[in-house]
Amino acid sequence: MQHCIETNGLTKRYGKKLALNDFTLQIGKGGIHAIVGSNGAGKSTLFRLLLGVATPTTGSAYLLGNDSRYLSPAVRGKVGYVNEEHTLPLWMKAREITNHQRSFYPSWDQSTYDSVIGYFDVDQDQKVSGLSRGERAGLNLSMALAQAPELLILDEPTLGLDVVARQSFLEALMFTETSANTTIIYCSHQMEEIERVADQLIIMEKGTLKNNSSPDAFVDRVSCWVAEFPTGLPAKDTIPGYLNVRNIEGQHHILVADQTDDFGDYLKQNGARSVARNPVNLERAVNAFLTKNHSAPDSRA
Repeated sequence: MQHCIETNGLTKRYGKKLALNDFTLQIGKGGIHAIVGSNGAGKSTLFRLLLGVATPTTGSAYLLGNDSRYLSPAVRGKVGYVNEEHTLPLWMKAREITNHQRSFYPSWDQSTYDSVIGYFDVDQDQKVSGLSRGERAGLNLSMALAQAPELLILDEPTLGLDVVARQSFLEALMFTETSANTTIIYCSHQMEEIERVADQLIIMEKGTLKNNSSPDAFVDRVSCWVAEFPTGLPAKDTIPGYLNVRNIEGQHHILVADQTDDFGDYLKQNGARSVARNPVNLERAVNAFLTKNHSAPDSRA
């Protein structure tokens, strides 16, 4: 099966900095794939390599079945992009921008445009300079989806939007009919958005791939164990699957990855009592993964 995005051993160095490290990823056609990672995780570098803006140090990247180093204008025309700034010519009216954009895309779907723009209160005769940030976001999304791209990259598209504009953006994205072949890459730090829209969750950390599964499957990998340790918590580097721990009113809340119920027996064998397993939501699970290797105070007390 041809993937929408495929990388194999993709590595990129900038001097001494390793931005991507042996990064191998396959994304099939269709669906919404969320990419999550802290600053410096390598997301921007990944997009630059996929779009042919930069060349890899080693490894390969393929976009819509084509080597990213040699993308033709026709292939690039199948990719849509909406970033956090929602930059548009301030002197043009919304209608003028739409007409201009439509002239470049023979596959333009006016019904899709009308459907998406309906979620936003955009006056088509208003200049962009007079539109709110949320209205500009809606205009950008409407045009991007109407182009019927095979791949649409949404890079922090709701950043800076108020709650009403964010709600409109997510509803437009979820409920607008798009081509079955349209693949959406959604980058966001907002876990409530990821939970609502994502079919797949991709987690990047320091240029490496940490997860590529459904959000539910990822949450199932993480468990929280609450226990008391009268003689002190075992050393963190000896705890299987350790992610993080918090001491709350004398009880240790330990988050671990890829552990079964046998982990409770491990805790008891290491001095724990009153052991209980609690559910974990997506935000907590993702944050635990992303902060695992960050410096933090010792919580064994």
